[in-house]
Amino acid sequence: MRFGLELPPQMRVYGGFFVYSFCMGSLPPRLPDVQHAMGIEEGALGLGLIGAAVGTLISLSFAGPILDRIGYRRSILSLIPLLALLYAFAVFATGPVMFFLLLLPVGFIIGGIEIILNLEADRTEHQIGHRIMNRAHAFWSFGFFSSGLIGAGIAQTGLSVQLHLLLMVPVIALAVAAVLGRFDPAPHRTGTSTDAAARFAMPTLAVMVLVAVTLSAMIMEGAGIDWSAIYMKDVFFVSPFLAGFAVALGAFTQAVTRYFADSFVERYSPTVVARVLLGILGIGVLFVFFAVADWMALAGFALMGVGTSAIFPLAMSAAAQRTDRPAATNVAALAQISFVAFLLGPPLLGFIAEYWGIRWSFGIGLPLVILSFLAAGALGSKPIRHEVD
Repeated sequence: MRFGLELPPQMRVYGGFFVYSFCMGSLPPRLPDVQHAMGIEEGALGLGLIGAAVGTLISLSFAGPILDRIGYRRSILSLIPLLALLYAFAVFATGPVMFFLLLLPVGFIIGGIEIILNLEADRTEHQIGHRIMNRAHAFWSFGFFSSGLIGAGIAQTGLSVQLHLLLMVPVIALAVAAVLGRFDPAPHRTGTSTDAAARFAMPTLAVMVLVAVTLSAMIMEGAGIDWSAIYMKDVFFVSPFLAGFAVALGAFTQAVTRYFADSFVERYSPTVVARVLLGILGIGVLFVFFAVADWMALAGFALMGVGTSAIFPLAMSAAAQRTDRPAATNVAALAQISFVAFLLGPPLLGFIAEYWGIRWSFGIGLPLVILSFLAAGALGSKPIRHEVD
């Protein structure tokens, strides 16, 4: 007997993205507390955070066949609650090496969830006849915003980060049961390969171009998640709530933009939308880099949320719709590099923050924005419309 809410296919996808990101969003607002508890500088904290990136790279490279064998339903119902539990264990680390080791299995879980949810979003939008990929990622951002806002409020109360994340475990488990208890995977897209996914998702040249498109958005989004709270604390000496709010604000503006992005993609084109967003991202990075007051930095984080909003979802759709290989292989090939850049790049920026100053952790993203702008033509130059709305 199955438990959970009866939801339309797209609403179940949205709910899955929301719960997954709500689980992930508890840690970033508490990173200043984690750093303080371990008594380390930004470079050492960044070293610890790399553990999740390494685990994600391994998982995205090899998880496809394992997930196929276990089944997507069984996998998603167990992986998200397990992710919450592993995050709770990780914040008990007493030093960066232990933090790295405890975040390694977190990365394993993240990779599997990414493959399942992005494939499900792509297959569901094909099944119902209109685009939902950007809106699905909007709900990821709404979940992150909600968790970030709660985390900022809890940080202000002085509750320990360990107890905070332990309390999140049953909350996440109940949310998964309610939203995904009746989950059944959507059928494959027609016209795409249904062969078994390769054991190692080697990126092709076309996928590498898509990686270049996503690079600036992924690294700057990750930088906002990992370093915005610490930036606000170190540069402007703000309260714990306002430091955590910087994380939530970027997620909120990202969420709102993603929610409405699909209609603009259908009216104009993926390339046009991407280049407008990349321009906004560049302005946001400049605001953060040159901020002279906390409001200016917050405005920059808000603009960065807008700018990073739809780049990765557009690239994921482009990868999933390629017919040269199984959709799962192309999705994993793009995700294994782009999503690892999201996790690996920002921790490495910790060394830049330690030796050059934390402003440069954001300023260094400007050349990447230019690279992504030039490569954005790979997303397609024609409006994408569907007969069924």
